This record gives sequence, structure tokens and C-alpha cells, in this order.
Amino acid sequence: MRIEFAQIDAFARAPFTGNPAAVMPLHGWLEDDVLQRIAAENNLSETAFLVPIADSDDEGGEGPDFELRWFTPASEVVLCGHATLASGHFVLSADPERERVRFRTRHSGILEVARAETGYRMALPAWRAAPKPLPQLVAALGLSDDLPTFWHPHRYGLVVVDSADQVRALDPDFRSLAREGDVLTIVTAPGDDTDVISRAFAPGAGIDEDPVTGSAHSVLVPYWTERLGRDHFTAYQSSKRGGYLDCRADGDRVLLGGTCVTVIEGSFLL
Repeated sequence: MRIEFAQIDAFARAPFTGNPAAVMPLHGWLEDDVLQRIAAENNLSETAFLVPIADSDDEGGEGPDFELRWFTPASEVVLCGHATLASGHFVLSADPERERVRFRTRHSGILEVARAETGYRMALPAWRAAPKPLPQLVAALGLSDDLPTFWHPHRYGLVVVDSADQVRALDPDFRSLAREGDVLTIVTAPGDDTDVISRAFAPGAGIDEDPVTGSAHSVLVPYWTERLGRDHFTAYQSSKRGGYLDCRADGDRVLLGGTCVTVIEGSFLL
């Protein structure tokens, strides 16, 4: 079996920045264990699989165009922002007349990627995290236990520190973080060249540090818009690759703006 394959740097202004995702369109779903093994073979933070929906019309003509699922090298995930943006780039790049694409997901509802003045705009669910002590995560990060910490039941932990320098200087104990299971641990602070800075770690899902995490901003946007007192801010995720996001609150959605660069096109032979 020959499967079309593209590797796309999402939230990237140039090749080798942002977060790479594999995008693989399928005619129909393969067995879950095969999808997982493909993702492990790709060995990227996420592989996105797309299956077209034959009849995408629903009330108002706003039906989804594709089913979308995401796999890390170790597991299927509830939501992945950068691989959704990459999937939108994949579809829209193939059809210059198309303005947007909608994806039906299994756990995060309908997601949309649309063209914007520069790059794309993506709508994700807004997930407001609640205050909760997270002593094991904080200890694994090597941080003080008196910091504000928050938790979202989709297994997102949020730790807030004072400065961008603290975020950049983090040197987590990844084995200790992995013992907490499949948790995305986000550390954030006010930015310097952007409004907000963050880093995100998911060793329990096979990813020590994720380069740029769209889904983390589903949690960050509700927190920071409330703290900043406005519905829009700029963000930078400070991994080795790094990536910039334009963030906006829109009711029960967050709108993330970003650009993508395709770096590999080819076939996966199964």
C-alpha cells in the first residue's frame, strides 16, 4: 500500500522551526494498531491521519470535510493543534480556491482551519483550567512548590512562573514527569518580545518537549486573556525550534493564527 505523506512545519516562519507533523490522507481507516505503528515509524511528535467524509452537508451546509485523528509515537491524543494546522495547510495548499476546511474529531468536536491575511486561523476548544496543587509536576520541573498551578481534566497541567528567563532555564526531570502518565505539562510566564511565553512537556506520551503546542494554547488562552484583561495576545513557545502564535478568545473557542512550511513530500510504503 502506498500512502501519500507530507511533513509540515507548523507555527513556522521558515523550515526547521515550529513543530513538525506528518500528514497522511487515507481512503478509509486502517486498524488502530497499524496507525500507531505508522506514527512510531514517523517518530514525530504527531502524525495526523485524514479520511474524507463522503457527504459533508449538515444543517446550514457547514458539515465537516474530513475525519481527523492524531497519534504520537506512543499513543492517540484527544487534541493536537499543530497537526490540525498542518492538516489544514495540506488541504488548502492543494486547492487555492478553497478558503477553509473543517475536521470532525473523536474527542474535540469540529475543528476548522481557514485562510487568514498571513497564514491560517485555526479554531480550537477553549479549556479553562482550575486551580489545583500539582506537587509532583512542580518537583519534576525543579520549581518552587508555592507557584500557581492549574489542572484541566483532559490531563493538562499548567504552572505559572514570574519571568521568561525562568521558562527558558527549565531543565525538567523527564523520568519523573513520565511517571505521572500521559500529561501535558505547560509552564508559562509573561513574555519579553511577545505577551506570553511558554514551554510544554509530555514524556508520558513519548515526547520530552513539544516544540510548539497548539492544544496547550487551548488552556493558555483562557488563563492569559483573563489575567491580561483583553481577548487577544501574542505568544512564543520557547523550544529549541520555537514558534509564534497569534492568540484570541472567541466565546467557547480559541483562535490561533500561524503559518506553515512543507518540508517533505512523498509516499509511505506499507
